[in-house]
Amino acid sequence: MKSLGSFFLILLIVFFVLASGAFYTVDETQQCIITQFGELVGEPIREPGLYMKLPFVQTANYFEKRILEWDGDPNQIPTVEKRFIWVDVTARWRIADPLKFMQSMRTESSAQTRLDDIIDASTRDIISSHRLVEAIRNSNRILKADKAALADAGEELFGNTALESIEMGREDLNKKIWERAHLVMPEYGIELIDVRIKRINYVEEVRRKVYERMISERKRAAEQYRSEGQGRKAEIEGRAQRDLNEIQSVAYRRAQEITGEADAKATAIYANAYNKDPEFYAFVKTLETYHNTIDENTVLMLSTDNDLYKLLNQVPEPLVK
Repeated sequence: MKSLGSFFLILLIVFFVLASGAFYTVDETQQCIITQFGELVGEPIREPGLYMKLPFVQTANYFEKRILEWDGDPNQIPTVEKRFIWVDVTARWRIADPLKFMQSMRTESSAQTRLDDIIDASTRDIISSHRLVEAIRNSNRILKADKAALADAGEELFGNTALESIEMGREDLNKKIWERAHLVMPEYGIELIDVRIKRINYVEEVRRKVYERMISERKRAAEQYRSEGQGRKAEIEGRAQRDLNEIQSVAYRRAQEITGEADAKATAIYANAYNKDPEFYAFVKTLETYHNTIDENTVLMLSTDNDLYKLLNQVPEPLVK
């Protein structure tokens, strides 16, 4: 009886060992390939669940189904203007065909190494064939916003901006890098989802030259603004002086017209008074002449036939000093 019990115990243990090797699970983050002595058996398993295989004969090979991240090392790359910059690129990828991936890469670390070669080469080709400003900026939004603001304010574009206009931006370069690297990925069972330039930095020598150029451009722009400002100042002052001269001319002409009208009215009044009593008018005008020409300090030497003396000679004695 003891021998029989031991036999069944051993049989039970063997059964559990065989059963544990015959079942395997695939979760929702994985995809699996079954191989038998290194050869593929059936189709890749992509759906999660519990599956069976031949124990000790077949092997379950698991691969990640989620999106994976690739982060390369910064590379020193020259732009089309021969300016050396450090370019740091990142990408996202996933295993699209686990069979091809297993046959060509086998492991994710091998795939990461292969991505280093492909994406770095694509990045170098694209960056070296474009200008530095295209790798830095995405669009001409700043330039358009400045022009739109001036247009809304009803002003002319004052001076030339120091910013360069671009035809392609960083997003376009990202797309070009992705397009070039994406072409060779299917043969490795990899789908390259996107590529992004994460960071760009200048090498020390270029950085100094860029700073010097930025300072020079800002000084040039400042001088141009000052020059154009002085020109506009002179134009505004000239316009103001012209307007002032025109106003003064109109005012002087109007004053002369008013003075002429007043003189005409005064002359008419004098003529009317003369016509009414010429002798009295002559008497009044003579008195005005005395008042304008003679004061207490005036000494006159007149002959007896002088016109002024005639009137004085007619004044009663007590009135003559």
